[in-house]
Amino acid sequence: MTRDVREAALGRIASGQAQLVMGTHALTEPRVVFHRLVLAVVDEQHRFGVLQREALTAKAESLDLLVMTATPIPRTLALTAYGDLDVSRLDELPPGRSPVRTLLRNATARREVVDLVRREVAQQHQVYVVFPIVEESEQLREVRAAVAGLEEWRRALPRARVELLHGQMRAAEREVVMGRFTRGEIEVLVATTVIEVGIDVPNATLMVIEHAERLGLAQLHQLRGRVGRGAAPSTCVLVTHGRLTPDARARLDAMLATQNGFVIAEQDLAIRGPGELLGTRQSGLPRFRVADLVRDQDLIEPARAEAERFVMDRGCDEAARWLASTDWERRLRLAG
Repeated sequence: MTRDVREAALGRIASGQAQLVMGTHALTEPRVVFHRLVLAVVDEQHRFGVLQREALTAKAESLDLLVMTATPIPRTLALTAYGDLDVSRLDELPPGRSPVRTLLRNATARREVVDLVRREVAQQHQVYVVFPIVEESEQLREVRAAVAGLEEWRRALPRARVELLHGQMRAAEREVVMGRFTRGEIEVLVATTVIEVGIDVPNATLMVIEHAERLGLAQLHQLRGRVGRGAAPSTCVLVTHGRLTPDARARLDAMLATQNGFVIAEQDLAIRGPGELLGTRQSGLPRFRVADLVRDQDLIEPARAEAERFVMDRGCDEAARWLASTDWERRLRLAG
């Protein structure tokens, strides 16, 4: 937004003239002051950090918070086990959606992948080809990049309309390219993970993800969700390069086994760990001496009930004084 437009919007938000405010991560910045914030809805919650969510909730004295995501991150899933989040599941495809076939292929099977793309283009369908980085670099010599990939795909499909989209392009450029793809003027869109969310093109039926072993489960699942939005059968091809680590193999196996976002999130939790429930880490092993949040799920609820009983027996005032004397008060706020 231009400076004048942004300042005018900030004024309307602060005065209460704006009753519904829609925005990006910018809404968490200190300069954004709400007249009386009572409800915050965070879409694509897995793309927000712990401190960003804390900054948003700190803008209100009493706030109802709704977070939405197709793939809860490990920390969020762990919080549901503790009862700090009430969970609603939408476990069926929206009307008009079709299941997506998922294939795993090594980079040596390049010809097969190219043939799949040619077949979809011949049927007047559209294709995404996703790369993990924009341009090749010295630090990641072994990783294929979108800019080089664009030329490779143009050579492989000389009659197709192949274009590039990535986050380093100016916003206006991205809008032009995405508009052309939406209208069917582009048949193959070579892109980075910038297309992970917010893209809805029902005619796109094939998603090719290069270096799938380098991406997390949430990203892989979100990218796969860009296809299967129309009535035509859709396919997602996970292309791997080199030898897979055990964690990478586990992520890819999870993608092949299910399209259920919540099941994938549970696999992500098992692979990466829940992170800090009372801190900022959103994945990794917690600092528990004996408990395992995945293995001991049936013990979590009674343990939490016992902890609540203990606090009530000690008295709320005494517990509050103890919290105020430690860093736990802020860490408990971060648990939200």
